[in-house]
Amino acid sequence: MMNPNPFLALMIITLFLFSGNVVEGIIGINWGRMTSQRLIPSTVVDLFLQNRITNVKVSSSSVNVMQAFSGSGIGLTISIPNEDLHEYISTKIAQEWVQKYVTRFLEENVDIKYVHIGTEPLSPTFWNVTYDNAVDVLRFVQIALNEAGYGNKIKATLTHFTDILKPNHSKPSQAEFRDDIKKKMIEQLEILKENNSPAVIDMIPVHFVNVNNVDLEFAFVDGNSTYFVVDDNGLKYTNVFDFMYDSVLWAMKKAGAPDLKLVVAGIGWPTDGYPNANIANAERFWKGLLPKVASNKGTPLRPGAPIDLNIQNLCDENKFRTKYGAFQRHWGIYRHDGKPKYKIDISGQGRDIYPTTARGVTYMPKRWCIFNGDISNKPKVKQAIETACEVGDCTSLMPGGSCSGLDFNEQVSYAFNRFFQAIAQKYDDDACQFEGLGKIVTDNPSTGTCTFPVEILAAEVADRGSSITAINAETKLHSLGQYKSS
Repeated sequence: MMNPNPFLALMIITLFLFSGNVVEGIIGINWGRMTSQRLIPSTVVDLFLQNRITNVKVSSSSVNVMQAFSGSGIGLTISIPNEDLHEYISTKIAQEWVQKYVTRFLEENVDIKYVHIGTEPLSPTFWNVTYDNAVDVLRFVQIALNEAGYGNKIKATLTHFTDILKPNHSKPSQAEFRDDIKKKMIEQLEILKENNSPAVIDMIPVHFVNVNNVDLEFAFVDGNSTYFVVDDNGLKYTNVFDFMYDSVLWAMKKAGAPDLKLVVAGIGWPTDGYPNANIANAERFWKGLLPKVASNKGTPLRPGAPIDLNIQNLCDENKFRTKYGAFQRHWGIYRHDGKPKYKIDISGQGRDIYPTTARGVTYMPKRWCIFNGDISNKPKVKQAIETACEVGDCTSLMPGGSCSGLDFNEQVSYAFNRFFQAIAQKYDDDACQFEGLGKIVTDNPSTGTCTFPVEILAAEVADRGSSITAINAETKLHSLGQYKSS
């Protein structure tokens, strides 16, 4: 019998692993529900199935959301919100959470894959605060999952934004974790290694090029940057995705986890409220990135290695807190009503197609609240705008936004209508009073790039679940006594 050639065997194994036929990168999507009128969960799950999306991260673990996935075959990532992390001070409390949000739904045939501990809890860029006990919660939850017998199937991990790295590194190989969190990052990576769990990162390529004053082309995988190409010891970086992904890999390597899998839990391109945030750029961004992921090209540091990635986000979220960046209300590849904004082939095949439109959506009556043009008391008008935008989403009026080109009267109308739609056109004409400044019309006031939306009909009671604190628009309206009928 011939002795096997170990070198040949290694080559065969390597080709087998990276051929793309065995292990492939997964393209999933995130579903946030911070909207005034939500698509019902069954409609959204149907949308996922139509588009053949097999992995979803939900921001709400509420019962109606989770049960909608029962028997769907869709793998779910659920999370514990940042504001709740302080409650998880022991394994016992984590066990209670696992029983309530994992065991129950597994028994109802919901396929849970991952648990995310917080949302970027160690990242101060947008949250302006860090949650220092996140690593402890990670340990408690993973122990609870293991003790319940789920450890081989369900993994707990932390999500991070790219600001976990020290700023201003010019090459990926220079990257390392911030000094103030380095100890916690090492501790977290040890837990992940012990449980064969992935590390997780979120990215905002357009934010990277804007804050670093880099050529916009560097944000696109198909970019044509003529002067910003990074050479890192022979490895060429021509786009933000490869640059940041490998930067995190280098930081992980220096922290003792060189072989750990790295998942991109959220990456996207906003379409409003931020420099270079528009539909054309978003469409181009996905047309370059998703085929790269589907083809298993990997990155310069890990060529041929599959990458799991989640699109951020399914729909726009007009109730996302603006203090975290108003543009984050406009991640959606869909509008609030389940209509796609632009062409995107979620399969990664690069086809020039729109994703499937949500079915069975019912709209509210085609009527809009607009400004009647009375500018005799401008301070009163400006106060009315401020009040309207406290409830409605006025992001599009910001500089560079899709409605930033409106004249003053049109801006007031846009704000009034956003308020009117956010409260579901309720309280009859009272919702459009604004101390005599508003009026209801049936002719669509949309103009140019600015769309005056009509809300969809809500078909469910708002459900906070474990991760959403919804704004109660009706309570807000009642508190504004000046807008009630006399």
